[in-house]
Amino acid sequence: MTEPVVTRFAPSPTGFLHIGGARTALFNWLYARHTGGKMLLRIEDTDRERSTDAAIAAILDGLDWLGLVSDGEPIYQFSRAERHRAVAEELVARGKAYRAYETPAELNQMRAIAQAEGRFARYDGRWRDRDPSEAPAGVAPTIRIKSPLDGETVIEDRVQGRVAFPNKDLDDFVILRSDGTPTYMLAVVVDDHDMGVTHIIRGDDHLTNGGRQKILYDAMGWRVPVMAHVPLIHGPDGAKLSKRHGAMGVDAYRAMGYLPEALRNYLARLSWSHGDDEIMSTEQMVEWFDIDGIGRSAARFDFQKLESLNGHYIRAMADDQLLARLEAALPFLPGGEAFAAQLTEQRRLQLRAALPHLKERAKTLNDLVAGAAFIFAERPLKLDEAAAALLDPPARSLLADVHAVLGAASEWHHVNLEAALKEFVTGKGLKLGKVAQPLRAALTGKATSPGIFDVLAILGRDESLARIADQIGS
Repeated sequence: MTEPVVTRFAPSPTGFLHIGGARTALFNWLYARHTGGKMLLRIEDTDRERSTDAAIAAILDGLDWLGLVSDGEPIYQFSRAERHRAVAEELVARGKAYRAYETPAELNQMRAIAQAEGRFARYDGRWRDRDPSEAPAGVAPTIRIKSPLDGETVIEDRVQGRVAFPNKDLDDFVILRSDGTPTYMLAVVVDDHDMGVTHIIRGDDHLTNGGRQKILYDAMGWRVPVMAHVPLIHGPDGAKLSKRHGAMGVDAYRAMGYLPEALRNYLARLSWSHGDDEIMSTEQMVEWFDIDGIGRSAARFDFQKLESLNGHYIRAMADDQLLARLEAALPFLPGGEAFAAQLTEQRRLQLRAALPHLKERAKTLNDLVAGAAFIFAERPLKLDEAAAALLDPPARSLLADVHAVLGAASEWHHVNLEAALKEFVTGKGLKLGKVAQPLRAALTGKATSPGIFDVLAILGRDESLARIADQIGS
């Protein structure tokens, strides 16, 4: 019987859930779902000075918003420090690790000598084979692993292939500090083993850590999980992803009006592919995702592609569902709370009527809010520069005639209004745009909007005629 797959996402709560971390969580979640396994969440909070409750909350909230819910409650690494210490002591008892009593001054001297000789600074193993009875008084020891001295440490990585580390480059690294706290290297190995993790999917910046961690697995006689080190995400220019490229927290993407399903879809396509498929439902991603589809090249983050994909999801969403999603997102959008405060039942109905037209132009939820602003505008409307330019004296004179034509309409309906205006412009020998553009400016205060007849229908007879009247001085 095949052992169930167990993956894990293990962020450090020293800041927000950044976009690279979100993709790592997604890959672990997809692979666990694809195989019928589990994804566990471990908060690596051993850095007590930098770990914060606010960062933990941001990570949990970001994962929840993205729909990447772990199986079971989060495990907090700091709470397992006693277990980590016990394993370090066990390794000493087995002769696989040793207590080292060098002072900070001695370590600094080692580094200085290595620098002067133009080589990489590494621990020289001076306490590796010494008798503990030689320990100097008053020096609290660290515990160091006995790394192999010859040959290679090899990882058969599912993404990177065979990766070999010459053991001469892997020194006897510290696994327990002199104050009794475990190092990251030890804590990760012990936790992954105890949690039953079978597959470690993480960024390839951890590849060297993988070599050191294998030494610890071998020392304890534990099976090494399958490792898959995923290439990092770069900016469009090929440089390491920075804030100017989009290296922000997931909460920032939420505030920019992206839908979680669109962001999931976009992140899945960064270093992983399924043929030429660009748009994939979550169900399809779960069905198709496999580690073997991950490439070795760094992915490039492209805001334009993300916006385009998000626009697709907005257009494809049913209007009632989109309205509900927009309302739920308002507390997180810039100006969203003020928008929500104006959302009376009548204006909510108007917004719902406008959505089929607004979403054709929108790439984000913020675009929907901006596009719907004409519904909430207070009279007299404040015209933007482009709208003001459209309402010159001849245009205002023409609008006076339009006001009379629309006011005489028997029914305030898209079809009737369009027929009345077309009859008017034909009689005047004009093109419809000659009337539609100043009319749009008078009704919305802007030079762009949904179709003019849709705007008239959404605003209703009284509001539409009043807005036109404001601009012609009636």
